[in-house]
Amino acid sequence: MTQTYRTEKDSMGEVKVPENALYQAQTQRAVDNFSFSQHSMPGAFVQALAHIKQTAALTNAQLGLLEGDIANAIADAAQLIIDGQHLDHFPIDVFQTGSGTSSNMNANEVIATLASKSLGGDVSPNDHVNMGQSSNDVVPTAIQISAAITIEQLLIPALDHLISALQSKREEVGHQIKTGRTHLMDAMPVTFDQELGGWQYQLEQAKSGIKQALFNVKALAQGGTAVGTGINADPRFASAFADNLSQATRIQFTSSENFFYNLSSQDAIVALSGQLKTTAVAIMKIANDLRWMNSGPLAGLGEIELQGLQPGSSIMPGKVNPVIPEAAAMAAAQVIGNDTTITVAGQSGNFQLNVMLPVIAHNLLESIELLGNSATALADKAIATFKVREDNLQEALSKNPILVTALNPVIGYLKAADIAKKAYQEGRAILDVAEQETDLDRATLERLLNPNELTKGGVAE
Repeated sequence: MTQTYRTEKDSMGEVKVPENALYQAQTQRAVDNFSFSQHSMPGAFVQALAHIKQTAALTNAQLGLLEGDIANAIADAAQLIIDGQHLDHFPIDVFQTGSGTSSNMNANEVIATLASKSLGGDVSPNDHVNMGQSSNDVVPTAIQISAAITIEQLLIPALDHLISALQSKREEVGHQIKTGRTHLMDAMPVTFDQELGGWQYQLEQAKSGIKQALFNVKALAQGGTAVGTGINADPRFASAFADNLSQATRIQFTSSENFFYNLSSQDAIVALSGQLKTTAVAIMKIANDLRWMNSGPLAGLGEIELQGLQPGSSIMPGKVNPVIPEAAAMAAAQVIGNDTTITVAGQSGNFQLNVMLPVIAHNLLESIELLGNSATALADKAIATFKVREDNLQEALSKNPILVTALNPVIGYLKAADIAKKAYQEGRAILDVAEQETDLDRATLERLLNPNELTKGGVAE
């Protein structure tokens, strides 16, 4: 079918726009200029822009600066976007002007078009929808709002779900004892409760770090306008905006104490990204531990059996792979890479404006989504469903020469080392070799080398 166009006009002149597009001239210029990737701005970011336009319109009306019928039309149009409608009318590439001006104007134009239709009169993208705003404070604020919403609605609940799954699994299999490992080599025994508890605490610490970093992210740039001075914004606007947005989103936002900081730097976002990277490191550690523990089923560790989800090979029948931990590990790797991009972009604050805002938004929101989805998948399709292979655990424990460590206080390190080497070389249980090589009776050795007691720490007596 042949595409039909209409003519739109902006300060640079006329431009042809697809007939059915809700956007106008400035968006079309950006579409024509930027074709660097197949990535448009994330939906969560676009919805955050709509939150800003809705709250700004209502705040300006509250301050007596914008006619009530126009403000309500803008607010209603923005709500459609917040609800997930019309997102296909935001086509601009992530790799665009560094301030994100094109995306801000995209939102202004789409909302103006929708508002004009519902009002039956002219609503201006610049004079009405963008009143008291600049792309330079709108886009940093959209990053902050979208991060806060997605973290509180997606990531924190997903991490809580994974933490809860680990707690439930600890209650189910925590009593099981296994060989500990350091340097991937046999070490003193641990319980599943201790091992899974370490994972759980790691995630709890990561979640705490995210929440702490999010506190500074909630102090908004909105009100700084072009360079941080607040030119063309009512002095009351910033505080009222933050209050109104907080009521609308049920997230406690505040107005920044220093708009120059928010416009020229992205330090709060860089710090948040660092905490997301820490969470990714935790996810990757857990995913790789699961892969190792599941390895086999015959030639690996074979400590657990993950749920079989799909055939693992196009050539080897019957092969089943740990697909969820592998996917989670790849997602974690992507988050770690995203943090590097955000770090580089964060230092691109030239004088009064950071000029890599769109790529920061893209990478940050991708990281949040990847971590949230990874945590949920690990909880539901790995942690909750794996089975412990008790026979393999017991076989490894009985032959683990490192158990002799418990005899160090009784027979000395060097003697214990000799016993460990002999047990390993002869493939015998450490208990049998220790009985042969020391004057300790078997009952005493059984007490000293009891794997369950060894998981409790302390000094043998």
